[in-house]
Amino acid sequence: MARELSEKDIEILKKLAPECGDLTCGGSGHQFHAILPPVSNHFAESAEDFTGRISKLSDEELAYITEKILTGEEGLGCVEVEDAEALVKLIHDRISPEIAQKVIVAYESGAECDR
Repeated sequence: MARELSEKDIEILKKLAPECGDLTCGGSGHQFHAILPPVSNHFAESAEDFTGRISKLSDEELAYITEKILTGEEGLGCVEVEDAEALVKLIHDRISPEIAQKVIVAYESGAECDR
């Protein structure tokens, strides 16, 4: 589900990818409509890099992103598999195993790609 990023979303995106100069996908020229897909596909150089980036999230920020995932506002459809696994592990460890399972279901549902 495409959405316009809120100020909070932009703040989190810039925390995860401080090198993000503007909010435009270099490949398509479109504005980013989510937080995690651009970090996974445009900024993180590896699964380890992605893990390091998302580990910087506060519990509040992680809960916020998780809620967006569960409501369908934050698409995971084009997040790399290894990055989705790292996110699920972080949610499992810092929020709850039950919520992590719900995120797995959201990821596996193949929601549209929102970069």
